[in-house]
Amino acid sequence: MKKMYFSWGVFLMAGTLMFSACKNEETAVPTPTLYARLGGNSAISAVVDQFIANVAADTRINAFFAAAASDQARLTKLRNNLINQIGEATGGSEKYTGLDMKTAHKGMKITDAHFTALVEDLVASLDKYKVGNTEKTELLTALAAMKGDIVGQ
Repeated sequence: MKKMYFSWGVFLMAGTLMFSACKNEETAVPTPTLYARLGGNSAISAVVDQFIANVAADTRINAFFAAAASDQARLTKLRNNLINQIGEATGGSEKYTGLDMKTAHKGMKITDAHFTALVEDLVASLDKYKVGNTEKTELLTALAAMKGDIVGQ
């Protein structure tokens, strides 16, 4: 009789270990990247297109983009740079190949108010596409790191 209890005890211990191992494997599933949670390139492209439209209509900052807006090739390059920059910053396979932010904004005299207006236009784009608060915060945090290289240049 003692042997039987011992056998059941070993069996129960082995089963517990097996289920514990399965549970650890389930919790080890990697969290999707921000890029994936945003919806990838097509979703980022849609947000960028709306963002460009918002900026074009925003009299607080649209003068900074007037030259690009009047030249289709420059506008396309700006659009692609934004898509690539956001894609790369969020874990996508895109590669940003444009100028660094200090060089790109040198001499523009962008103020905190201008930067805030730009962020508000981006948030409006994200809201239009119902981007979740977690993803929105993560994206804005990633992009906020560039502020020092943009404002006051």
